[in-house]
Amino acid sequence: MKKNALLRLASLILVLGCRAALHAQQAPVQNQPPVEAQSTLKVDVKLVNVYVTVTDARGGPVAGLKKENFILKEDGKDQAISVFDKESGVPLSIALAIDTSLSTRRDLPLEQASAKRFAQAILRPVDALSVFGFSETVLQSTSYTSDLKRIDDGIEHIRLGAATAMFDAIYLASRSLDHRQGRKVLVLITDGGDTVSKMNYQQALRAAEEAECIVYSIIVVPIESSAGRETGGEHALIQLSEDTGGKYYYATSVSQLDEAFRQISDELRTQYLLAYYPSQRLSNSQFRSIQVNVTGPADAASLHVRHRAGYYTSKSAF
Repeated sequence: MKKNALLRLASLILVLGCRAALHAQQAPVQNQPPVEAQSTLKVDVKLVNVYVTVTDARGGPVAGLKKENFILKEDGKDQAISVFDKESGVPLSIALAIDTSLSTRRDLPLEQASAKRFAQAILRPVDALSVFGFSETVLQSTSYTSDLKRIDDGIEHIRLGAATAMFDAIYLASRSLDHRQGRKVLVLITDGGDTVSKMNYQQALRAAEEAECIVYSIIVVPIESSAGRETGGEHALIQLSEDTGGKYYYATSVSQLDEAFRQISDELRTQYLLAYYPSQRLSNSQFRSIQVNVTGPADAASLHVRHRAGYYTSKSAF
């Protein structure tokens, strides 16, 4: 009996000791501030592609630069360039979106003819182009193809509509590019107006950034001083083009439209690819900014470098 009583007492002491230790672990330490919830995001370290266009003081593309001529930073921190390439051989996917609203009625046939010449000049067998027409709705008239006859037919069969869903067109064309490989480009021909889009500017921009597509905006202005110009839409296109590493052009005639297409073709043949693995796995934001500078050439200070502003560490649901 005494032995059993001693065993029960020992067990009781052991239980009380464990409870005291658990309470000590849970109790806050004196003079130590409570731990705050962490807002830092952990992201997968994956290769980040940055397509870079370098132009001289006259706006002409600069070829012949080497890996050591580029300084690449993410959120202000230097990054090691893991992949460097000149882009003339990389497959190209182009979404060509043409405004077919009533405001473009007079110029649409000229835009179609110019777009056909652009496709014939830029496409190679490894490339692909898809045609979108947008008015109150957005219609994809051809899937991605290098078949020039199909592309010409797709451009020819876009039809006039009443209103303009420009941001919807940017959003949907960008989503169509999202899972394609190689370089991805959206060429937009419009007067800059938007009247019926379900998507707004921020949603359109994010779709383009998540798809890693470069946006070239050709803003068609029949009468430059017209009081009816959609300057708000023009400014949105200018900013969107700059944020994605593209460019904007104004066209008031067929010759200027053709020249815009020619410049786009020249740039796409002289781009550079810089790819890197981010040195930081943790981030306080879903968006990381990218900075690229050129050093080495005697005229480096006068060179203009264009690339996407950054990337999202996670994609939005769609």
